[in-house]
Amino acid sequence: MMPEAWASSRVMATGGGRRSLRLVSPGRHATLYATQFFAFGVVIPFLPAVLAARGLDAEEVAAVLAAGSAVRLLAGPLGGRAADALGTPRGVIAFAAAMGALAALGFSALAGFAWLMAAHILLSAAMAPVVPLTDAVVVAAAREGRFDYGRVRAWGSIAFIAAALQGGQAVERVGPDGALALIALGLGVTSAVAMLLPAAPRVPRRPSGSFTAPLRVPAFRWLLLVSALMSASHAFYYAFGTLHWQAAGLGAGLIGALWATGVVAEIALFLWGRDVVARLGPVRLGVIAAVAGAVRWAATAFTTDPAILFPIQVLHAGSFGAQHLATMMILARVVPAEQAGTAQTVHASLGPGLAMGGVTALCGPLYAAAGGAGYLAMAALCAAAVPASLALGKALSARGAERDGLETV
Repeated sequence: MMPEAWASSRVMATGGGRRSLRLVSPGRHATLYATQFFAFGVVIPFLPAVLAARGLDAEEVAAVLAAGSAVRLLAGPLGGRAADALGTPRGVIAFAAAMGALAALGFSALAGFAWLMAAHILLSAAMAPVVPLTDAVVVAAAREGRFDYGRVRAWGSIAFIAAALQGGQAVERVGPDGALALIALGLGVTSAVAMLLPAAPRVPRRPSGSFTAPLRVPAFRWLLLVSALMSASHAFYYAFGTLHWQAAGLGAGLIGALWATGVVAEIALFLWGRDVVARLGPVRLGVIAAVAGAVRWAATAFTTDPAILFPIQVLHAGSFGAQHLATMMILARVVPAEQAGTAQTVHASLGPGLAMGGVTALCGPLYAAAGGAGYLAMAALCAAAVPASLALGKALSARGAERDGLETV
């Protein structure tokens, strides 16, 4: 259960000088993160196994997954634009999650490459706007209600770990259909929870706005570059981290503990790092994230000693967690409310999404040629993010957005 202490209320002025008491419920926002990340926590590790169990060979599985990645790049911004145009991000989240649940159930009834490809395209398109639109909704609610964004977001990471554990048990007991049922359940509950959120405050709409509107903001363009560099630096780890450690003789249980250590460190930052993050502000936080990533990947390139790897994994709180918080802070400052959904989804697609896809494709040849030394290329990406983060800081200052802290997030 979400802590009741997180709930807060705020007296807000309304038209005609009247005032009303509006309850901001971070528990609902935390539940929304938890349910959708539960679904993602099953999709990411187990969907390839589902496709293989449906009779697809390795090349067909790769083709289906690649098609899904390509569709997400377009579907995310489309969902964000729809949310801004309609003024109802919770409605778009609910609809998209419901379509994703139906797509997940469709895998159980379908067979053959073409049909499974269609089901995965629908699932990918439906899930693409869910997380970035949730970020937009929660950031806006956190600003309004003065609750801590990081603590709410932490429940997504907690649910992701739980989903990975439950998904494995479900597959062992009932086969791939068990994973599909969990995906559908997570997305179905996400749809219901989204509609329980308070309606977003009405903001002026700009009918002439477009996908390119956020791109006209210099700080947003620099943020795209920083996010692309930092997200892509994790590609080698996600694709070949386990294989590299297995080749070094580490057991499955130890490898699982290493992965879990990184996520636990991320959760700890989200839950208890508010004061530190507030003092640092988004620019310094981003620079620290880049330095942490450079140290993390450089060290990982040279050792497979668990005694060293465990403290290194704690740096995930910097390379991912700190960068994520900095990103949310910056988006909240530089993007008008009427463009929040578009900005979040365009950022997710053109920043982390596009970069991660491109670098992941290069990681196969890199690992084959260099083995664990390929992590040095990831360290170089983080090193490049340091000057990019400083340039982002200058762009923020130019907008008069120098103010540090999480008091508005």
